Amino acid sequence: MVKTFCHFILTTCLLGVAVFSAPTQDAVAPGPQLRLTSPVEYQVVQRSTRTQGELVVAGEFAATKGEPLPDRLEAQVTGKSGFGELPEAWQPLPCDARVPAFRGVLKLPAGGWYRLEVRASRQGAVVGTVTVEHVGIGEVFVIAGQSNSANYGEEKQNTLSGLVVAFNGTNWGLAQDPEPGAGGKKGSFQPPFGDEMTARFQVPIGIVATGIGSTSVREWLPAGTRLSGLPPLTRNVVTTGTNQWESSGKIFEGFTARMRQLGPQGFRAVLWHQGESDAKQAAADRTLSGEFYRQYLEQLIRDSRQAIGWDAPWFVAQVSYHNPGDTASPDIRAAQKATWDDGLAQPGPDTDTLTGEMREKQGLGIHLSARGLKAHAHLWVEKVSPWLERQLGETAGAGK
Repeated sequence: MVKTFCHFILTTCLLGVAVFSAPTQDAVAPGPQLRLTSPVEYQVVQRSTRTQGELVVAGEFAATKGEPLPDRLEAQVTGKSGFGELPEAWQPLPCDARVPAFRGVLKLPAGGWYRLEVRASRQGAVVGTVTVEHVGIGEVFVIAGQSNSANYGEEKQNTLSGLVVAFNGTNWGLAQDPEPGAGGKKGSFQPPFGDEMTARFQVPIGIVATGIGSTSVREWLPAGTRLSGLPPLTRNVVTTGTNQWESSGKIFEGFTARMRQLGPQGFRAVLWHQGESDAKQAAADRTLSGEFYRQYLEQLIRDSRQAIGWDAPWFVAQVSYHNPGDTASPDIRAAQKATWDDGLAQPGPDTDTLTGEMREKQGLGIHLSARGLKAHAHLWVEKVSPWLERQLGETAGAGK
């Protein structure tokens, strides 16, 4: 058991724009209303080492003009963790009675769910409390690509562990298909992926789903990127002249905005699963060559890293399956593998191997059956887990 290392690194600053809904509030005595903007219910914070992570506690006091502000703030975190002990006593938070906003950072052991309670006092009397019942320090993954990265599977999946959650851009909630933020209304591989990861690593798992059905890699590029040819669908393409097209940048902006919400090092990796809409199209002029696929995917990875301000790791899957008669495109698969060979991305799973009963419509469809979704999840776990163990090993000593 790691010895107790929980302590506070506390700072005070004015808040920016809040993107989270407020947790439960309970005013004890007349006074300014205590509001939390961070954390929110079921939020998972990306741990920084194997054993710990930092939880931002931020909010403000809503007071009428002339109403005195609290002069004391305290927090209590309760729960159990296999990575360290939580403090049992109330801990002081920074509080300036002249400033309505507050912000503190708590160093906590990895794990969850934890219960956070914040209370405000003035002249020894409690004037308000806020409680967040479920907060976790664990692993967060951004999932992007087309339909098999989103909610198009044959049967909806739900987290069985109760330790896998999804972020919709505003709130966190238990991972129950369809996952918020991604296209489609059916099933995904994400809840079983999260359940298997939490069983292996003993921490809550956060999912940030951004996949959009039927999209080409061309549609994910920044605005103004010149395209070699039209993708199968042109909803995210701008025609600039005769046989001249550019990406509209709409998907890129939404994708990178969602990642920026998580902050620098705010998630572990991007899991990219896409390729079907670029391989072997019925209209030959809509098919993307492996050369251009590799070029566009590299641009997407590099430009997205620049847009979010840090070098987020990527995993790239090998995927090009259409139907039992067209199970793989060597050209696209080679382009995907090239991102691994060049060190641009980590090797993702080979999901072209998911054939027969792993596909919907008794093996005739392009999307995955219920069994296929679970197999897809397991393939991702097999690729991500060894890499994650190495990352945790490199930072394990920092948390002790």
